[in-house]
Amino acid sequence: MKNIINTIKPNIREYGMYIALITIWVFFDMFTGGLFLSSRNMNNLFLQTGYIAVLGIGVTLVIIIRHIDLSIGFGSGFLGAIAVSLLINSFFPLPIFIVIPLVLVLGVVVGLFNGFLISFVKIPSFVATLAGMLIFRGGLLLVTKSETLLPKNDVLQAIGSGYIWSFGKVGEYHLLTLIIGLLGIGLIFFMSMLTRTKKQRYGFEVASLPLFIIKMAVMSGAILYITLKLAEYKGLSWTVVIVLIVTIIYHLMTNHTVIGRHIYAVGGNPEAAKLSGISVQKITLYVFGSMGLLTALSGILFTARLNSVGPQAGEMFELDAIAAAYIGGVSAAGGVGKVTGAIIGALVMASLSNGMNLMNVGISWQYVIRGSVLVTAVIFDVMTRNMKVSN
Repeated sequence: MKNIINTIKPNIREYGMYIALITIWVFFDMFTGGLFLSSRNMNNLFLQTGYIAVLGIGVTLVIIIRHIDLSIGFGSGFLGAIAVSLLINSFFPLPIFIVIPLVLVLGVVVGLFNGFLISFVKIPSFVATLAGMLIFRGGLLLVTKSETLLPKNDVLQAIGSGYIWSFGKVGEYHLLTLIIGLLGIGLIFFMSMLTRTKKQRYGFEVASLPLFIIKMAVMSGAILYITLKLAEYKGLSWTVVIVLIVTIIYHLMTNHTVIGRHIYAVGGNPEAAKLSGISVQKITLYVFGSMGLLTALSGILFTARLNSVGPQAGEMFELDAIAAAYIGGVSAAGGVGKVTGAIIGALVMASLSNGMNLMNVGISWQYVIRGSVLVTAVIFDVMTRNMKVSN
């Protein structure tokens, strides 16, 4: 037991969010009579999480390099409205397979412009992105003309609420979803073994083998449980597949590429990174360009989810995404955070909303509770950092 506590203690920041998520799920399941963890509600929960999870990944990188982006909420709504506008344009409507890449490229351009203002013109990110938020808010009203636009496109609708193909069933379970879940468990086990071996080779401290096996067993059990729940209903939705692909790409980029190491180096100590030859300006430009791409993707997912876009699209998204990043373990001081943590943070925020709706908790109390969870996450971050410094 002492060995387990000693292993968990230095990694309390990472394990804390998983413990919080499990606690929230068990609590809501108990007080909703088993409704919260039903297959149908779990599917709904993951669909609700998609567009915030994507934004959370992007803003995690932004916070790691010690900046903030307040424009992502209305940016997401504006780019979603642009997508719908291009689809239903009465003069020259474009097909969906052109609209999606076009909106993603537009998102990158917008993100690069923000990055240029921050890294080269030296405008504080808070001010630059606050201006961006107001511009996107106005742009959204102009594009929608303060009305709700309906895309009426089957592909877009499938992205928001459709499910992957079925090649058959094993009992009541969706076969392809089961296969993907088992492949995911195998991939996580392989990557964890690879990381452990690499750390041992370079003389870093790793957890004992029995503890490593327990960790893998718990993680595999959790993924298998979620897979079975999703497979029991209709299987994986296209939204979840897109979020998984984005998560894998960004996880590999941040952990196994040079640019990923440069992002953490800039966030950890910008002056030292600059002296070691890393271009802080280029990294800032790259991270904000990436944020623009994910903002556009989030706008497409949200529009597809509702199959419409209105003048309020994207409102408060930035706060949910920033909260997801902090709950997921990103440090306010920069240099620390994982994209997988942002996914867990987004799940925590979506679980709170979903569970409280099932319990008929009023919207005013929902804001109070979600705000309290956010401030708790930040206090936890400050306390764990102080604990590390004192050690």
